Amino acid sequence: MTLQHFVKAGLAGCLVFALSATTHVQPKKGEALANQLFGAHKSASAQKPRVYGYYAKGCLAGGVQLPETGPTWQAMRLSRNRNWAHPVTVDFLIGLSQEATKYGWKGLYIGDLTQPRGGPMTSGHQSHQSGLDADIWMLPPKRLNLSRADREKISSISVRTKDQRRINENWTPAHMAIIKAAAEDKRVDRIFVAAAVKIAMCKSTTGNRKWLAKVRPLSGHNYHFHVRLKCPKGSPKCVKQTPVSKISKGDGCDKTLDWWVTDYLTPPDPKPNVKKKKKAKPGPRRAREMIMADLPRQCMKVLKSK
Repeated sequence: MTLQHFVKAGLAGCLVFALSATTHVQPKKGEALANQLFGAHKSASAQKPRVYGYYAKGCLAGGVQLPETGPTWQAMRLSRNRNWAHPVTVDFLIGLSQEATKYGWKGLYIGDLTQPRGGPMTSGHQSHQSGLDADIWMLPPKRLNLSRADREKISSISVRTKDQRRINENWTPAHMAIIKAAAEDKRVDRIFVAAAVKIAMCKSTTGNRKWLAKVRPLSGHNYHFHVRLKCPKGSPKCVKQTPVSKISKGDGCDKTLDWWVTDYLTPPDPKPNVKKKKKAKPGPRRAREMIMADLPRQCMKVLKSK
């Protein structure tokens, strides 16, 4: 499968928000949107930890909160209340933050996880709905005692040039080592980075390259890398993503990777005398348009739980 097909198939991850079982129930007049209902909750549901649905079409029961500050991490943008996740995700992040200290970092600045009960967000992400997604800043922490106010003001750094084609001077061997450590964790399904980052990693990796397959190019991931975990045990209603092995051969470093910094950024001129494509049918609703009927039925119980 070429990378073009990979993108068209909607398997790029964060932009994936449709499933074959998408419902087309029309919203009732005045019906509340799912993101408003989930965004209104300030705490997790009183249920056993379980994931329902897909990363971009689901919810989280019994979520836990990543502590705002730990010995090797700080959760950022606390005003969003998005430092919630499945327990497996929180355990993974704490472990990765400890691993980061081996490469000269004080730990990790951790961005958005999910809302207390998952579900569509009121702003931002299409995914991050099931408690299995986490954004990790590319900014190496200088200190881990930032105040709540500091965490609202400070920004991450981009590791990619403005033309999106190459890494810049902010990219370091430590970035690569931390991403590699994440990719080698068996709980991780895939990691999203800017295309320029994936290309640089492909060029510099020696020896075992198997872990590189989990690192996927995706626009918008130059200030952070996005880690997505596999469906955890005890969540039979969690919908898995298509395995990387089925959409890309080997380490994912073949020539089609260049598409992201060629045709994606500068599309070729359309060929003359090519018939115009028929107008596409309306697709499934995006995250901020979803109603409860778009989500797994268990999500209503998650909302109503104390």
